Amino acid sequence: MDKFLEDAKNLYNLEGYVISKVPGHEGGRNLVYVCDREGKTEYVLRLSILGDRSAEEYLAEAEFVHYLAEAGAPVVDVISSINGKLVESFYQDENECFAILFSYARGMLISDNGYRYRDGAPLSEYFYNTGKALGAIHRLSKEYKPENKRPEYFDKYNVEYINALIPDEYKELKKVIGERLENFHKLPMNKDAYGLVHFDFSDGNYHIDMNTGDITVFDFDNCMYCWYMFDLANLWIHGTGWYQNEPDPEKRMEGMKRYFDTVLDGYKSETNISDEELSNLQLFIDMVLIENIVDEFECSAREGEELDPEDIEDATECLINNVPFAGFGE
Repeated sequence: MDKFLEDAKNLYNLEGYVISKVPGHEGGRNLVYVCDREGKTEYVLRLSILGDRSAEEYLAEAEFVHYLAEAGAPVVDVISSINGKLVESFYQDENECFAILFSYARGMLISDNGYRYRDGAPLSEYFYNTGKALGAIHRLSKEYKPENKRPEYFDKYNVEYINALIPDEYKELKKVIGERLENFHKLPMNKDAYGLVHFDFSDGNYHIDMNTGDITVFDFDNCMYCWYMFDLANLWIHGTGWYQNEPDPEKRMEGMKRYFDTVLDGYKSETNISDEELSNLQLFIDMVLIENIVDEFECSAREGEELDPEDIEDATECLINNVPFAGFGE
């Protein structure tokens, strides 16, 4: 890996930068480094060596992110190498490494601030800005004409892959996922409802400028063609943390409604979403739960470990027993 890093430093003219590795999360597929100069972080370097994605997929991701940044979306940009390439690749001992250099997102993770928003500003501003950032990405995605393509949802989420990934001991889970997939096939796939989405839009993948409230989005590693409602449903699930400690179930749901309505106000300031699509929120929450379950199995497989059933227990119960809103209203 040291050689890969040295190659990348040369290709992106990073001599003179202090380059530090960012601790990875369990099951992660990339090595990530921050590049500092004179005490200021300027770039993020990502090296990918697993070989489970094609060169076309990496290039498609980089082209999409660069397109969004050039069009004014609140996202990081992709920095070209000295060869003028958005993605570089090199080999060592038959292993291929793909390198992408990103601009650094201004601000910080809200988790690194103890989930405290900026002083003097209401949380509603944060919720609105989150929806607005996502809406800007989706608005531009609807007009995007790619040179290289990312995968479609059903390229991965299909019965054949689910059956191969999930052991037979989870027979009932595989059955209900198959039933949901049948329902997903009935959803409209026109350009206003379906396109290239982030597919992991959450507070771990954007920074907030605590002076202005501006959001900058990063980590499009999982982007794929899916329904725009998936990203909104993911925001719904990630928003439950703001109200989960409220003991009164009715007040919990009232809080979530205020939160999601504010997110939607921000989203609609950038792009449209139909009432028909919003009426399917529960189905898309189930889609997010399936993605979370699949991710747990994939991470365990990459780590060469057996899945701990507790890691998917709640999501499995919601799918099998048709528990609404990912169990939040219980």
